[in-house]
Amino acid sequence: MRSLLLPCLLLLAAAALPAGAAVLRVEGEALAPKGGRALYRETHYLQDVGAQQARLVLYRCNDGRPFARKWMPAAANAQAPDFEFVDGRDGRREAVQAQGTQRRVSIRAASGAADAAKTLQMPGGGVIDAGFDAAVRAHWSTLLQGDTVALPFLLTSRQRWVPVKLRRVGAVDWQGQPAEQLQMQLDAWFGFAVPAVNLVYARADRRLLQFEGTGNVRDADGGWPQVRIRFPGAPRPVSEGELSAARTQPLAASCTR
Repeated sequence: MRSLLLPCLLLLAAAALPAGAAVLRVEGEALAPKGGRALYRETHYLQDVGAQQARLVLYRCNDGRPFARKWMPAAANAQAPDFEFVDGRDGRREAVQAQGTQRRVSIRAASGAADAAKTLQMPGGGVIDAGFDAAVRAHWSTLLQGDTVALPFLLTSRQRWVPVKLRRVGAVDWQGQPAEQLQMQLDAWFGFAVPAVNLVYARADRRLLQFEGTGNVRDADGGWPQVRIRFPGAPRPVSEGELSAARTQPLAASCTR
């Protein structure tokens, strides 16, 4: 499942974060599912804003340089946040912005290209991008009972809502810790295929440990690769200064193959 975005949202929303709020950093590593080759890295910064949470993600080359950034301001509806994603390699930008009971979905294919925008009605229970994590937490008890959960998911690359079903696969041991494996897949046929997404969550704190499915970052050839993203370490507190630097750090135009 793929992501989205909107102009100027990053700077405007970032400036609204309150100084002094605790900042947590989570590190992820994206690997090729076959062979385990390192593709890129992710650094997630999480900051509580009252009862809500804002998220900033830096996508990094294997040498540590950031090449893309995603900003998700705190949202009253944690399942359906606004967000903006910008890729420094080709200028691709995707965004979602709330407009009352609707969502404006905007995509720019590359630097210099015109934005393609579409306004969609927000369905009940709709899920956008990383808001999926909040949806899992909200339905955790239902999933563990073995019941399937049906949700509308925003497939941003196609600017449309698609019905998905989320179910528990079973208990697993993930690097020595008790966990639950879940699976999300399309609940209907639309003339296009989206591979199932497999997720592993820690049983103790419902923290995402692993994502396996279609990535939301294009590869060097412009395709959408299958990835396995692991989050082996627990969130660590970092300074407000580190978060501020992450908001403005220049994005690399390319990564070394």
